[in-house]
Amino acid sequence: MDWEIVIGLETHVQLSTASKIFSRSSTAFGAEPNTQANEVDLALPGALPVFNRAVAEKAVIFGLAVDAHINQHSVFARKNYFYPDLPKNYQTSQFDQPIIEGGALEFDLNGEPQRIALTRAHLEEDAGKSLHENFIGPHGESSSGIDLNRAGTPLLEIVSEPDLRGAEQAAEFARTLHGLVVWLGICDGNMQEGSFRVDANVSVRPKGQEALGTRCELKNINSFRFLERAINYEAQRQIDILESGGSIVQETRLYDADLDETRSMRTKEDADDYRYFSDPDLLPLVLSDAWLNEIKANMPALPSEKRQQFQDELDLSEYDANQLTTQRAITDYFEATLAALEGKAPKLIANWVLTDLAAALNRAELDIQQSRVQPEQLARLIARIDDDSISNNMARKVFAAMWEGEEDGDPDRIIEKRGYKQISDSGAIEAMVDAAIADNPKIVEQYHAGRDRAFNSLVGQVMKAAKGQANPRQVAEMLRNKLDS
Repeated sequence: MDWEIVIGLETHVQLSTASKIFSRSSTAFGAEPNTQANEVDLALPGALPVFNRAVAEKAVIFGLAVDAHINQHSVFARKNYFYPDLPKNYQTSQFDQPIIEGGALEFDLNGEPQRIALTRAHLEEDAGKSLHENFIGPHGESSSGIDLNRAGTPLLEIVSEPDLRGAEQAAEFARTLHGLVVWLGICDGNMQEGSFRVDANVSVRPKGQEALGTRCELKNINSFRFLERAINYEAQRQIDILESGGSIVQETRLYDADLDETRSMRTKEDADDYRYFSDPDLLPLVLSDAWLNEIKANMPALPSEKRQQFQDELDLSEYDANQLTTQRAITDYFEATLAALEGKAPKLIANWVLTDLAAALNRAELDIQQSRVQPEQLARLIARIDDDSISNNMARKVFAAMWEGEEDGDPDRIIEKRGYKQISDSGAIEAMVDAAIADNPKIVEQYHAGRDRAFNSLVGQVMKAAKGQANPRQVAEMLRNKLDS
């Protein structure tokens, strides 16, 4: 039997606010356990939540970016469930009246455009964290601890329709969503710190069948590679069970990356099991027209808009435009370099950002925000290429010295110190060209016989004589004129 995999993703995006969704506690990562939890987070009697306005703003920004409906009246509910690391023993979330409904995410997969519908995006608080490893109790015994620093951290849970039909497509959807929320500045996207976590609802059904199969939920996957592997394993597990005459139990499962398998955690609850009801401590969230219009007016350009702008206004190729907009930080670096060059040489800048700079960052295992060469420095280097002061090959040597901090990363001082300035004097170049022709009669004869490599060989002889500092364009032009005449 041929089987079809059906996948829906629920992604928990930690919103990058300074304080929590309902309290003034900090959301900074890495603090000592329980140092960032106050009376609201601890659910002490009489402590009342106060909603954080910045949380709603970031949710609205996402909704606008995916062309969703923004509900100007939404309600917080209590989701009743046993959370060992959430003292209230319920989670404040949104249920039947979320802040965002609908919308879609668009991306390419293997050159084919994809459009996956979104069901909703709702606001909720995160739970704390249970610590089991290397935790020693008061009497020296192995024990477990609860860290409530994360309790109350604002989350936007983004729920897709079950429109995904394979692990590769699901992973690309998650990558695109990750890139978008980071681009918008609503999430730092740090998956190692739990800022972006994906749950995958996976089911299988015979191809052609309309009804959905019984789904299993794979929880808290924080790697795109692991997401793809987990879905493939789970789908095959379900197929094997069904083909052997068994049935699928709706449950929540954990993916073990070391063993590359999923394991049962608990049976999966439905919405009725959570006994949702409106939170009596929180008023409905009401968004005014004026505030929404203010957010719309300050929305950053989306990646698709930037790609089109780079092609239309800067005459960059589709490939370069796509590569420059994969991350907001790359776009910002490119545009800062372009601004420093007053809009000149966009293609040259794109080449340097996407090749030499990218390679240096990769070797040093750095993000572009951590680049040792700042946009203004790269702009000065590219200016020297553009005005024929140095060749591209020499520029790479200068860039390497800039990366190591030589002369405080000043390309002009490095060029001067190392004597890299390009020879553009036509008389000096002509003398070297004449010498190369006179000293290599056999290669000249090969050129006249129509062998293209001979010309490159003669250019190499001139550049060798010039110690790589002659203007290669002038060398080629002068050499060709002399040989053809």
